[in-house]
Amino acid sequence: MKKSFKTISLILVLTLILTAFIGCSSQESGETASDIITNRSTDVVIIGSGGAGLSAAIEAKDAGKEVIVVEKMPMVGGNTLRATGGLNAAGTSSQAALGIEDSAASHYEDTMKGGYEKNDPALVEVLTEQAADAVEWLIELGADLSDVGRMAGASQDRSHRPTGGAPVGAHVVQVLREAAEEKGIEILTETTALEILVEDEEIKGIIAKDKNNNEFTIEASAVVVATGGFGANTTMVTEYDAALDGFGTTNHSGATGDGITMAVAVGAGLVDMVEIQTHPTVVPSNGYMITEAVRGNGAILINRDGERFVNELETRDVVSEATLEQEEQTAFLFFDEGIRESLSAIEGYIRQGFTTEADSIEELAEALGMNAENLAATVETYNSYVAAGDDKDFGRADMPRALENSKFYAIEVGPAVHHTMGGLRIDTLGQVLDSEGNSISGLYAAGEVTGGVHGGNRLGGNALTDLIVFGRLAGKSAAAGL
Repeated sequence: MKKSFKTISLILVLTLILTAFIGCSSQESGETASDIITNRSTDVVIIGSGGAGLSAAIEAKDAGKEVIVVEKMPMVGGNTLRATGGLNAAGTSSQAALGIEDSAASHYEDTMKGGYEKNDPALVEVLTEQAADAVEWLIELGADLSDVGRMAGASQDRSHRPTGGAPVGAHVVQVLREAAEEKGIEILTETTALEILVEDEEIKGIIAKDKNNNEFTIEASAVVVATGGFGANTTMVTEYDAALDGFGTTNHSGATGDGITMAVAVGAGLVDMVEIQTHPTVVPSNGYMITEAVRGNGAILINRDGERFVNELETRDVVSEATLEQEEQTAFLFFDEGIRESLSAIEGYIRQGFTTEADSIEELAEALGMNAENLAATVETYNSYVAAGDDKDFGRADMPRALENSKFYAIEVGPAVHHTMGGLRIDTLGQVLDSEGNSISGLYAAGEVTGGVHGGNRLGGNALTDLIVFGRLAGKSAAAGL
């Protein structure tokens, strides 16, 4: 039986009014249907989308498992985006192409020494033995890691980065993100993990909230925690090291230790929490980190008297402490045109106005309010050490070039909180352990959220190695356990 035109019109009007009402209610709450994330189900859920999280996601997906990544920030990458210097590995194709002889054993020795033997030897063995494979894996995915330099604490050139010494972190994130997208891995940004779900001692997934604070559940049989460290959480930092109260940080704002808190709530053990590293070359006014590669390529550190005061390639804690003993607790990173040309990352510092520059050492000293004779004498003495291959003042072993090519540059730097070596206790497969050393079934972790790998001090270039090696392991282990 046909409805009358008036009846149809009335229904249409009522429908439009109801639709408008629902739309207004949705707009008032700041939500649309597409904004609201409903409950999900997957095999593996990964918390965090930095180098570790993306590596884990790719490996779990390649193992045939469905994966969802949640990221609380608006973009993927985390602290990995800020990594500049390189990725340490020994025995790579890139080293071979440059005639560099190196070994995993040497990398292991440097890492243990740099960490003051506080590292977990089993984890360091995994790190150094699988580092070369991590580099080759990234190269296969499309990464350019053809430039190899040296970072502080290393006995060989093993820090891999893009051509010309370009910043490595953003490049690696781009390569991993594109690989994840090509494999159809779902990444939910502006989505904060709130709780790891456990039932009858089995991992059941997580509770998360979207950008509009709507809570939802992602059911999963395995969870990988890859949330990074807690370097941007001032309260947490000073809880473990009161001496760092008032320090700035090189970390992005999301590095607040959430993953540690969530994992501890389900029984995870912690290790090395008091081991917090400062980076010695950070721009005091804005917390921008100047890569260690500048020193690795030949720059020196000078104080306000125009004098060197430390072996520039000592470990970060030693250089930081020495800098804090100088007037105003800062120093100047000094380099010449030759070093600028050797490392393209420096171009970014110049563009951002971090450098003071001059055509001569005397002019630079004047611009810095420094004694010109002292600075000239310091540079002359250092250059003589380069020529002789012997740093008689501070025992710097690697001095790749003299400082003699005008222009000359200086960047004021000082220490800031950089890396938290402590975190969740894991085994060599990336599985999280409880305080008694027993594995927590279905719970895995990788990257700076974990502890044990770096001991009392992390060597520059080992963070990215940690992220990729243990991120891959955690992803594989999570998939294999299902």
